Amino acid sequence: MERELIVTGVGGQGIQLLAKTLALAATREGRYAMLAADYGGEMRGGPSKAGVVVGDAPLQALPILPSAWSAIFAHHRFSEGVQDRLRTGAIVVANTPLVDPGGFRADLRVFAVDATGTAKAAEAPQASGFVLLGAYNALTELVQPASLAAAMEELLPPYRRQHAPANARAIEAGAAAVAGVAGVPA
Repeated sequence: MERELIVTGVGGQGIQLLAKTLALAATREGRYAMLAADYGGEMRGGPSKAGVVVGDAPLQALPILPSAWSAIFAHHRFSEGVQDRLRTGAIVVANTPLVDPGGFRADLRVFAVDATGTAKAAEAPQASGFVLLGAYNALTELVQPASLAAAMEELLPPYRRQHAPANARAIEAGAAAVAGVAGVPA
C-alpha cells in the first residue's frame, strides 16, 4: 500500500507542520514516508504546499507528486492545478468556508470541514491545520491518532510546547468533525 497526499494553503496555516506530523507519525509506526515542501519566502500569506507519501514498503512514488490519492485544501489561494493531479475517487478535505466544496470534480470524495470554527470550539484557535489533519486521518486511517499527537509534540520547538495540549484537542476535534460520515467510525 502506498498513499499520496497533497496539502495546499497559505503560509501561516500550519501546512508544513501538519505534513511533517503525518510523515513522522507514519515512520514512528514503522512505515515508510517521504515529504516534500514547497513554500514562498513569506512567513504568512504566501504559497505553501507539501507532498507526503506513506507506504508499507520502500516507496516507489516521488514526493513531488504528478498524481495523488488524496488532498487537503486549507485555502483556495495557490491551489491551482492540485485538483487536476487527483486521481478518480481521491479523498479531499476542504476547509470551509475558505474552500468551496462544490468547486471540485464530481469524481472526487470531498469532505467539508470548518477548521477555523472547529479549532475555536476546541479552544485551539491557532490550530486549524491540526483540525484538518485530524479529519483527514479519521477518513483515511493512515496512522493511529495517538501517533499524530506524539509526532506533533515531538516536532514543536521548545518555545511552542505550551500549544501541544491545544493542538492535540484540535486533532481530536477534526476527527470528531467527520465521525460517522461515509463510514468513518463514530
